[in-house]
Amino acid sequence: MSNIITLTDSYKVSHFKQYPKKTTKVYSYFESRGGAFDNVVFFGLQYYLKKYLCGQVVTAAKIDQAEDRFSRHFTHPLFNKAGWEHILNKHNGCLPISIKAQPEGLVVPNRNVMMTIENTDPECYWLTNYLETLLVQVWYGCTVATQSREMKKVILGYLNETGDPAGIDFKLHDFGFRGVSSVETAGVGGLAHLINFMGTDTFAGIDLGIDYYDAEMPGFSIPAAEHSTMTSWGRENEVDAYRNMLESYPEGLVAVVSDSYDIFNACRHIWGGVLKDEVMQRDGTLVIRPDSGDPPTVVVKILNILGEQFGAPENDKGYKVLDPHVRIIQGDGIDFAMLGKILSAMQDAFWSADNIAFGSGGGLLQKLNRDTLKFAFKCSSATVDGEEVDVYKDPVTDAGKGSKRGRLALKYHDGEFSTVEEDGDQDCLWEVFRDGELLQDQKFEDIRKRAAVDV
Repeated sequence: MSNIITLTDSYKVSHFKQYPKKTTKVYSYFESRGGAFDNVVFFGLQYYLKKYLCGQVVTAAKIDQAEDRFSRHFTHPLFNKAGWEHILNKHNGCLPISIKAQPEGLVVPNRNVMMTIENTDPECYWLTNYLETLLVQVWYGCTVATQSREMKKVILGYLNETGDPAGIDFKLHDFGFRGVSSVETAGVGGLAHLINFMGTDTFAGIDLGIDYYDAEMPGFSIPAAEHSTMTSWGRENEVDAYRNMLESYPEGLVAVVSDSYDIFNACRHIWGGVLKDEVMQRDGTLVIRPDSGDPPTVVVKILNILGEQFGAPENDKGYKVLDPHVRIIQGDGIDFAMLGKILSAMQDAFWSADNIAFGSGGGLLQKLNRDTLKFAFKCSSATVDGEEVDVYKDPVTDAGKGSKRGRLALKYHDGEFSTVEEDGDQDCLWEVFRDGELLQDQKFEDIRKRAAVDV
């Protein structure tokens, strides 16, 4: 699926005949119209540009392939073969479009323009919205990055009240690879999360960051157990399975899932009993992972048991912190809502947020969609018979779906962003792509800095 001609909604193939006669320009924009959060982190466009749009993407073979498939897909000929041959012959197969966008990582209130696209060849007015299908997929990276950042703010709030906010970067670990819909989803979503945190087991995000955003190493992980590696020892040898983890990884962090049978027995009598001396003598931290039950209840109960077995003196904020040889990670059932429930229950029981890290899979990368932040791509301006006209929709049935008019700019003034009519003055939108060429090659570390949350 690498043919740009077929990477569109089927009905768009017929649109080149539907614009007014003598149309020479179609100008569209992309925005979040609201939704779960008030602000949006812009992220992911550069991947799609590099992967699908840069360079010669139209060839004779791809035109022939598209013609064959569309001729069999539709009941009668609809394919704009002449239009694509024009792109091949006049532009050497490079797409004659210009895309302006926010710098990636920029955090802007929703209902602001995030990206604009327009054709640069008057013969290719139909191309602008033909590319909507692919470009709108930027919603996914934006939504994951935004939700991850909001989760970071929740954790930071509790760390500021009960512990040390300096540990925030490794407080939310990405467990989502197996739960997403594709490897590409894992890559885009996994890297979007790493804008805000540095812990991940979704290696596809690492690869995408290195390959498309010049990242050196955007995320890190540790040795960790899964149920198969623990239960393969048999229930009668549970102690041996855990001891093997301590002996195999004698220093640093090591995470061990401990609820295959009885998490409370494991914490009190195995980790805090039979193996306590080995845990305390180890040069590093054992991270115990529960993986079932009601998370707020289980987490607090485990902390109470571990506090009894390993000690938990109060910090200077009046909250208990386990001996540094022991911590827990809750990786089951974690989403935005559950984070607050667990941390609130811990605070009520006078446990510091320092004691816990979280892992999130589906709740981080999959339990969201384009409507989470109500993303939309709409035409707002066109040139017809030499005259530039505003284009918009204004449905009486849903005021929230009304669209912007004219050519747009994103301005920043007195600490606030606003979308205004393009006036030639300084604009926060960069031209990032023109006629097949990437104009801004953004680095992952710069993206992180733009999205940073004050600790």
